[in-house]
Amino acid sequence: MSLNLLGIKIGMSQIFDDKGSVIPVTIIQAGPCSVTNIKRENKDGYNAIQIGYFEISDTKVNKPILGYFKKIGLKPLKYLKEFRVDSVDEFNIGDQITVDKFTAGTIVDVRGMSIGKGFAGLQKRHNFHRGPMTHGSKNHRAPGSIGAGTTPGRVLPGKKMSGRLGNVKTTIKNLEVINVENENNLIILKGSVPGKNGNLLEIISLNP
Repeated sequence: MSLNLLGIKIGMSQIFDDKGSVIPVTIIQAGPCSVTNIKRENKDGYNAIQIGYFEISDTKVNKPILGYFKKIGLKPLKYLKEFRVDSVDEFNIGDQITVDKFTAGTIVDVRGMSIGKGFAGLQKRHNFHRGPMTHGSKNHRAPGSIGAGTTPGRVLPGKKMSGRLGNVKTTIKNLEVINVENENNLIILKGSVPGKNGNLLEIISLNP
């Protein structure tokens, strides 16, 4: 059974181990997720399952989507995500995937949107050095030259410049599951995960 889940970041805290060391942890409310669609290699060219998370009202979705959920016998779900799997033989539409599939010590990757920080300059966005602050310099935080003149006569793509910082898809790898609370659908991970509290996260297990 796949251990991939969708969840919501609740927040961060800290716990103490047996030696008294402080361990920073993130609490995630994950699942239960329902299998809403199955892709098969002989028909679709690859094996994958689509899972849904977070039940919503019928009025929150359009009629085609509502009709599909009624067809498979599930309540409408706000978030849908497809995960590739080696085999789909063990899955059926309507199956639920919950946190009880996880155990302490499981290693996971967590993917989500990082916190958006708006427009940022070169020092904050790319860790550039600032210019001199004295002796008449007026180039304190300016970018300086951004390219040659006659040749090529343009700014090359990929040049590090000011712009939007954050709000990009980010993956934190190899996080350890510290504890699982089945009754509250909570996973406690060691370390931090992308985004602010309430952020949607994909939890991808690396254990077989």
